Parts: sequence; C-alpha cells; structure tokens
Amino acid sequence: MRHYPVFLDLRDRRVVVAGAGEVAVAKLRLLLKTEAAIEVYGNAPAREILDWAAEGRIALVAREIAAGDADGAALVYGAAGDAAADARAAGIGRAAGALINIVDDLDGSDFITPAIVDRDPVTVAIGTEGAAPVLARKIKAEVEALLPARLGALTRIGQAFRSRVETLDGKARRSFWTRFYFERGPRAIEAGEAAAREALERLLAAGAEAREGFVHFVGAGPGDPELLTLKARKLLHEADVVIHDRLVPQAILELARREATILGVGKQGYGPSWKQADINVLIVERARRGETVVRLKGGDPAVFGRLDEEIEAVEAAGIGYSVVPGVTSASAGAAAIGQSLTRRGRNSSFRVLTGHDVDGFADQEWRELARPGATAAIYMGVRASSFLRGRLLMHGARADTPVTAVENASRPGQRVIATTLVELPNALAAADPQGPVMLLLGLEPRAAAASAAELKEAL
Repeated sequence: MRHYPVFLDLRDRRVVVAGAGEVAVAKLRLLLKTEAAIEVYGNAPAREILDWAAEGRIALVAREIAAGDADGAALVYGAAGDAAADARAAGIGRAAGALINIVDDLDGSDFITPAIVDRDPVTVAIGTEGAAPVLARKIKAEVEALLPARLGALTRIGQAFRSRVETLDGKARRSFWTRFYFERGPRAIEAGEAAAREALERLLAAGAEAREGFVHFVGAGPGDPELLTLKARKLLHEADVVIHDRLVPQAILELARREATILGVGKQGYGPSWKQADINVLIVERARRGETVVRLKGGDPAVFGRLDEEIEAVEAAGIGYSVVPGVTSASAGAAAIGQSLTRRGRNSSFRVLTGHDVDGFADQEWRELARPGATAAIYMGVRASSFLRGRLLMHGARADTPVTAVENASRPGQRVIATTLVELPNALAAADPQGPVMLLLGLEPRAAAASAAELKEAL
C-alpha cells in the first residue's frame, strides 16, 4: 500500500488551488463539500469559479500563485493544467510546508484525492493508487447505489441520541443501533427527519430487543434482475422473509440475503393456486413475529397484483407497510418490440386489462378498444384470445388490426409472436407459449411496422 488512507480535518484550514480553469473547477466541486477556507489563484477564471467567488464560497485572486501565498495552508493543488505552472505551484506549496497534489501527476504529488461517496457524515473513499481511475468510478457507482440518499440525515439524527443510548449495556446498545439504522430508521426517514426522531424515541422506550414487524410490497419487474429497482434490491437484502409469486424467477430470489426464509405462494391460471385469503394470513402471521417481510410480486404490485386486499389485511392487523413500484410487464413487452405504448397522432390513451375480467367490460369500452389506433396491454389473455377477438370484431375493429404477443418479456427465452386480430387465437395455438404472455393490441414489432409503412407509401 503506497498511499495510506486518512481523513484530514479541514475545518477552517486554508486550502490553496493554483489554477482557475476547468481542471480547477473539477477539484473545487469536491473541496466545496468540506469546511475548508478555500483560496483560488489564477488568470481568466472559469464562470463557475466567478460564481462561487461572488457567493462567498471561495476567495479568488485573479493572478498566478506567488511565493508566500501558500503560507499556513494545509493543502495546495496544482490545477492549472500546465506542467510548468503546476510544478511552480508545487514548489511554492512545499516551501510553505503544505501537502501537494498535482492533478494527473502521481509522482509529483504527496497525496491523491480518492473517488468519494458522500453521505455526510458517512464518507466512503475509494482509491486505486492511480492505477485504474475507471475502476474507482465503477466501484463508486456501485457503492452509491447501495447507500440510501438519506443515510447522512439518519446518521446525524442518531448521533444526537448517542448520550441517551450510552446508558444501555454493550449488547443492548449494539442491538438498539442495529435496529435503528437497518430497520426502523430507514423506514421512518422516508416520511421526514421528524418521523425518524419519533422512531428513535419509540425504540428507546420499547427497549432494544422489542421487534416490530413490517411489510414491503415490492415489484419484481418483468423478470430480468437488472430491471429490479435499487430500492427493491436493498429490501431483498434486508428481508427476514420473502413471500413471492410464481412468476418471480430464481435469479431475483437469489438476491435475497442467505438467511432469509423464501416462501412461494404461486397462482396459476386455471391450475393449482394459493388462495388469496391464505396469502393474507401468511403475510400477517410472519410480520406479527417481528419479521421484515418482502411480498415480492411480478411486474408492478399495483397492476393486477391483488395489492389492495393484502394492504387491507396488514392495516387491519395494525402492521406498517410500504409499496415499492416495479417495471411493468407491459413496458417490458413494448420494449421487446421497439415500440412506445403511446404515440402522438396515434393514440392519446392506453388501456391495461386482464383476460380474466374482460367479460365485465361495458360495450362503450369495447367500442373504444376497437377504434383505429387504439392500444392496450392485455395480461393473462392467452386463454381469452377467442373471446377478445369476437368482442373486438363485433364492435367494429378491423380484422387486420396488429396484435403482438410477447412471451417471457425481458427474460431468457423471450419470444415475439406478431399476428393480426383475426388470426390471434390460431397464432397463439400454433406457438403454444409456456411462459407468461403479454398481448399488445394495436402494436406490431417496429421492423414490421416500418415495412408496412414503406409498402403503403409505394402503393
């Protein structure tokens, strides 16, 4: 290890930046996060530097650095972007006893500035000894994704309670902070800092060992783990119990922490299924044990996911909950064929329906769906395809209305079946899809749509 990582206290200490162009701007953006007294020396300052000086955030001297300018400084940055000018600034800084950093000059520097993840007062510094800055940026991006944006606020709130918690013995104190920082606090901070403080007070009053169950209703997206939201990933890693639908793939379940209990409550159209009432009981039962429950649903939990019934069950039991949206299967299906669900001049509305319930649609709704240019995403529509075709044709839909079936949207084995309304049942029977299917009424794969447009223009 050539460079030893340390955190330097810069409160009210002078930091000198020699250079006032774009190179200096990049360094100053980070330095301005500190409590240092920053002085910038350089001709022809960049607009950002002029603005910071006008705001009083830095002291700007519109000339090159000179002997004596670095006296008493803790750090001096050579950031002119010119080797000779930066070497001169380094000499002035060293003569004053300051530590030196020359941008992009490892051997000429006394220290390097790492990539930083800032959740003040939580700070993560990442360095590669200057060997692979691109790797440091990649690691930084991944750590940024892991740490909640409001972690800093949560830490400051906890810091204010430290003296009160110090009265607990060591084991109880560790348990208290674990429950606050990894369970109660992150939930409460979403409602604001006052809510986080109230959570601390309740936890302190109840005792560190008291456990309070919570349920997160989480959208697993269409199946590709990379389409899972960052929040969903974080909650999977924190869950005690994951209760999942049949359509959630193993690749997503494997993102749960190793110690979590994984419970499948699959439903299969026209096949063996868990009853909704039994699922509700299971969710409440596990949360009442004081466990953090992730109820993982394919796509978005609010789209044909029986979300209201499950929320009503946990509310009736007095259990707290949150809802985490997911990428819908409709969006994934449209992405698979390179189309937009809405398009100016084609459709100003878009419908989402399920093949299980379309027989309850009013005639007016069928007429709207049968209009030229109408688009809709139809979930669970394979077995209802003949019914859908008959109703739409009855209400005036063109027989050649495009319909695209997307099987396993976003997953391995994705398949696109392009057909027309009149041929829909036959096309599905011939394809015999085994995975989940999204029917996109009024949409065809982009390549097919382009070919049709070209043919029409030629005619």
